[in-house]
Amino acid sequence: MQKLHLVMGGHVKDPQSLEFSDLSALDLVGVYGNYRDAHEAWQDQARRSVDDAEMKYVVLHLHRLIDPAQSAPADG
Repeated sequence: MQKLHLVMGGHVKDPQSLEFSDLSALDLVGVYGNYRDAHEAWQDQARRSVDDAEMKYVVLHLHRLIDPAQSAPADG
């Protein structure tokens, strides 16, 4: 199964939380087929917004939402 990752970000209400201030203003950076590419995109966006303490970017593991069994630890 393809492992999809979404990179997105936006202004948060509190820099120590992930509660976004305005969902309509989220920056949907893109969907990536592997974690390495998603992480690079996340790093790029995080670096661009480093001076804005209320801006936060995250990587979401979409493949775990599609197939929750993928997030379960492997036996053995």
